[in-house]
Amino acid sequence: MQNFTSWLEKRIVPIAVVLNGNRFLAAIRDGFILTFPLTMATSIVALINSLILDPTSFLAKLLFLPKLFPNLADAQSVLSTVMYGTINIMSLFIVFLVAEHLAKFHEADSTTVGITALASFMIIYPKPQAFDERWFLTTDYLGAKGLFLAMIVGCLIGEFLPKLTNNKKLQIKMPEMVPPAVSRSFSALIPVLIIVLVSTIVAFIGTKFADDGMNQIIYMWIQTPLRKLGANIFGVYLITFMLGLLWFFGIHGPATLNPIISAIFSESDLMNSQHILSGQPLSEVPYPTTYGMLSGIYSYMGGAGMTLGLLIAILWVSKRKDYREVAKLGLIPAIFNINEPIIFGLPLVLNPILAVPFILTPIVSLTFAYIATVVLKVVAPAGIAVPWTIPGPIQSFLATGGTWQGLILGLVCLVSSVLIYVPFLRAADMYALKNVDK
Repeated sequence: MQNFTSWLEKRIVPIAVVLNGNRFLAAIRDGFILTFPLTMATSIVALINSLILDPTSFLAKLLFLPKLFPNLADAQSVLSTVMYGTINIMSLFIVFLVAEHLAKFHEADSTTVGITALASFMIIYPKPQAFDERWFLTTDYLGAKGLFLAMIVGCLIGEFLPKLTNNKKLQIKMPEMVPPAVSRSFSALIPVLIIVLVSTIVAFIGTKFADDGMNQIIYMWIQTPLRKLGANIFGVYLITFMLGLLWFFGIHGPATLNPIISAIFSESDLMNSQHILSGQPLSEVPYPTTYGMLSGIYSYMGGAGMTLGLLIAILWVSKRKDYREVAKLGLIPAIFNINEPIIFGLPLVLNPILAVPFILTPIVSLTFAYIATVVLKVVAPAGIAVPWTIPGPIQSFLATGGTWQGLILGLVCLVSSVLIYVPFLRAADMYALKNVDK
């Protein structure tokens, strides 16, 4: 075990360090994090649509809402408009935020860089089309389908525009009496002009290869393969395994892999949200196999490693006083999926005995969720994003639109995690007893 751990430490940790220190991945990660309030607000609206306004939902039937409000389903269309100002224009938020974060890294004018990136994205965007004496701009690539190009444009503009504005040969100097805001605007004029002209050329070249230009090229050749790579059970297994492995070495798994997770799964998750907000059945979401819907809901009760199951198992069978004391202190935070006190206090980091269940338990829960929701289809997909601090089984209940099947599946995953941890905790007890005897 020691040799295997040493090998992993030599191979995995350096990669994680590179990912954590990469400014482009950090900008993408922070950009998506800043959109979290919008996406969560949209998800709450979707939850209301599925949990309360859907006459077939468990909660609506429990409260007799279809009988009290015969036209209950019609109210779903009222809330569906929220997606037009949130997930349907997500690419605009991402291109601005990614460029802005990189500009801050380079200590440049982040607002100028952000709006220039937004302008560049729209220059490359498909041209408006005439119809019935009016001009219409397609919205296809403003949302999920344009995310990858938005990340690319945001990274390029955020990296190169600050370098151009720092070039004194490209700066227009204004007299000292000119207000600072005006002076900064003129100073960035030539660099912004260069970016705009380059964007125009890129847009022109793109139209020679595809009707919708670079948006269609990037979507077909990069974003679609990545989505197919992620929106299957093997991609979800890989991400889940890597998150557990990184935590084992004391590296914050979600913070490290979030840019990759966002690039692979964001389009699928946004399309699922769009499907639900439009009033379509939760059981028919287009992408039921995503990281958020499987691992995100069923594999992290108590935090990484299903540590809520670990704490229950400790209080149930463990005789180690140190484990039991840490479990008592960490139980309340773990109920709300906060487990850093357990990871670093027990500790789970570089713990050779608990390493196997820590990594294995989320994969087992993921497997149960996949079989129940995708293979057998006895549980609705967990397509509604809910706040990550909601306790596990309640989270699965809400994410499946308030179904009792989702609640039962969440409980099954939690119970299985307890049972998996038990034999390893007994081994830890025996190990501690032998060390005391020595």
